[in-house]
Amino acid sequence: MHKLKSTNKICIFPLFLLILHPKDKTMNQNLTHITDKHTTTDIFCFDNGTEVKEYHAMIHVSSPCLPFSEQLEAIFNAYSQLLDGPMKGAQAVFKRYFLSDAANQADAVIIGDVTDCAKSIIEQAPLDGTKIALWVYLMTGVQTCIGESGLYEVKHGDFRHLWNGSAHNMAANSEYQTRLLFNEYNMQLLQEGCTLKDNCIRTWFFVNDIDLNYGGVVRARNQFFFTQGLTVNTHFISSTGIGGRQQDPNVLSQMDNYAIAGLQPEQRHFLYASTHLNRTSDYGVSFERGTYIDYADRRQVFISGTASINNKGEIMYPKDIVKQTRRMWENVEALLAEADCTFEEVSEMVVYLRDTADYQVVKALFEERFHGTPYVIVHAPVCRPGWLIEMECMAVKAVDIPTLPKF
Repeated sequence: MHKLKSTNKICIFPLFLLILHPKDKTMNQNLTHITDKHTTTDIFCFDNGTEVKEYHAMIHVSSPCLPFSEQLEAIFNAYSQLLDGPMKGAQAVFKRYFLSDAANQADAVIIGDVTDCAKSIIEQAPLDGTKIALWVYLMTGVQTCIGESGLYEVKHGDFRHLWNGSAHNMAANSEYQTRLLFNEYNMQLLQEGCTLKDNCIRTWFFVNDIDLNYGGVVRARNQFFFTQGLTVNTHFISSTGIGGRQQDPNVLSQMDNYAIAGLQPEQRHFLYASTHLNRTSDYGVSFERGTYIDYADRRQVFISGTASINNKGEIMYPKDIVKQTRRMWENVEALLAEADCTFEEVSEMVVYLRDTADYQVVKALFEERFHGTPYVIVHAPVCRPGWLIEMECMAVKAVDIPTLPKF
């Protein structure tokens, strides 16, 4: 029996030695770091006094020499302890497992994780030398179920938040696979009384051999968006398109997605940061740099995959990982600023590296600036070979906009 330590309370916790180091970011956001025998966990908590708290947890294995089965068990145990302790009463909304070898590992994750939430499983090796890491997004005070469409529904107030992970098919090439993914997703949204244009907030595309297959994903997305009335004169959808591999090597394009049923047009805003970034349509692709959603009590921000680029679409600082990392931060900071946010409100970050040899340099840079914020660094080539690094993130802040519905 060991004690659970924090700065303001002590409680008894079985089985694992957990050391919590709370670190306040603002009045409504709190960071906590937990260590046990085989894992470390960073937690972001947003609590504005309403019944819906939001948590993001990034769980890492700290014993890389363990076989995969024991690393997976350690992840499961750490997650279970969170639900019994610091996140008691919270429900998982979305999970993403980052694996080092999906062909040999994905089945064990699917069999072992029987929790009821949207799950994404992708081969993007954690670059700390381990075989698995887990990002999980949780909430309190919500009702959840799997809808008839197959999308995972998270309901509160006037809204149904619709999540989906690991969508894929076996069409002949990446273009056809992506086209079918959009067709199926569009039908799911219609079943939920939604449309891609009005309700989809965020997509992720994981592309097997991105240097070869990304072009097909782009063509399919551009064509499908056009059929749905999504143009540069209306809007696109925030997205990440990044290297990633499924269990079956014939899957060339996997999609995860998020939509909101009940969303009003005045709640959604798009981020451009035109001093730093250009429109993606300038170089033939169709996604938004970022989106934020306003509710009466909170603002949620979704930053797309962002790299070292300028507002002419040019790669900044070719072949220099340090300068590319700092320019990437500057671009993300500019996007957040348009939503009246800073890195202080960021709840999680996923960092993608093309070259595994850059890990130690990038890890040191992130630890110096973002120590305590939940993040993971994984191996995943970016869509242009000259981009050495890319990141995405989510953020949340308390607002008071009484004319809008509550979350």
